[in-house]
Amino acid sequence: MTPDPSADPPAPAASGVGRWHAAWQWGLLLVLSVILAGVLELTGIPAALLMGPMAAGAVVGINGGTIRLPRPALLCGQALIGTMIAETISPGILVTFFGNWPLFLSMVLSVIAMSTLSGYVMSRLNIMPGTTAIWGSSAGAATSMLVMADAYGADVRLVAFMQYLRVVFVAAAASLVARYWAGIDGPGPEIVWFGPVHLVPFLETLGIAIAGGCLGRWLRIPAGVFLLPFLLGSLLSVTGVLVIEIPEWLLAISYAMLGWNIGLGFTRPILAHARRALIPTVVSILVLMGFSGLLAYILVRTVGIDPLTAYLATSPGGMDSIAIIAASSNVDVPFVMALQTARLLLVMAVGPSLARFVASRATPRR
Repeated sequence: MTPDPSADPPAPAASGVGRWHAAWQWGLLLVLSVILAGVLELTGIPAALLMGPMAAGAVVGINGGTIRLPRPALLCGQALIGTMIAETISPGILVTFFGNWPLFLSMVLSVIAMSTLSGYVMSRLNIMPGTTAIWGSSAGAATSMLVMADAYGADVRLVAFMQYLRVVFVAAAASLVARYWAGIDGPGPEIVWFGPVHLVPFLETLGIAIAGGCLGRWLRIPAGVFLLPFLLGSLLSVTGVLVIEIPEWLLAISYAMLGWNIGLGFTRPILAHARRALIPTVVSILVLMGFSGLLAYILVRTVGIDPLTAYLATSPGGMDSIAIIAASSNVDVPFVMALQTARLLLVMAVGPSLARFVASRATPRR
């Protein structure tokens, strides 16, 4: 999932766009988001409603913007996206998943091991201070990693930067692969923004999103605000208890909020602070993405699924972003979400302990 925005550093002194009133900054962000999302939609890039606002947020943030998305708004957007993805889940995915669980488990553990190894090597080479690279390289459970990084005296700003950057790379690569390699040509079907809404299913859907999000928040489950509505919605939808209905305009707002949260995390002070570690961080992200691509190839050869489904299923991190891209593409969304959920659950279960174990033994080389 995306890193916790509460871990962002204090707002820097105003400069550039930051000198503007907050209302003007939000206006600029909104206009840029509409323009960039429209351009990406015309070129046929999947999840343009996510990628456009993400790019717009980065432009505003790098140019001194001081606005930040309110945390309640982000949590509401994640809960709605999780509930929306639940609509795609069918009982058949459980048969596929449990029929190939040794393969899936080995792939998830391989991704965790590779990301941990990457952080260990960067820490040993003293590319980043202390154990920062170990927490920043984790392929998931970003909130837990930020908290533990702070407890270990690591540079939390660099950890957040690494987590944000990986999400951007993974989301951008997934969109480009879907457009230029998997054969998704031109804009998707026309979106009916303000179609008829059935009130009772809509209110029930909102109730599940709110209840699941609050439960995930109360239980302090990493990514629980997204994961609990997804799991509850899937269960109720598969059993026929709930008909999930979310208007397109509300989904677009949710996508935009997620994109803004990621993009606005890139500010001049953070980029300047991370300048020395930028190239090694990018290299480590590309290595992890390449390794995940190899795992996707193995899935294609052994399970017989289409390449884009395999690629999205094995993409390392940004579960909510991958969910949006999968929903915007012609892929097996339940399969993608099954493997992504398994990765997230395993990272939650073993990731923090594994990172703590490695951090305690990663003495940087002088």
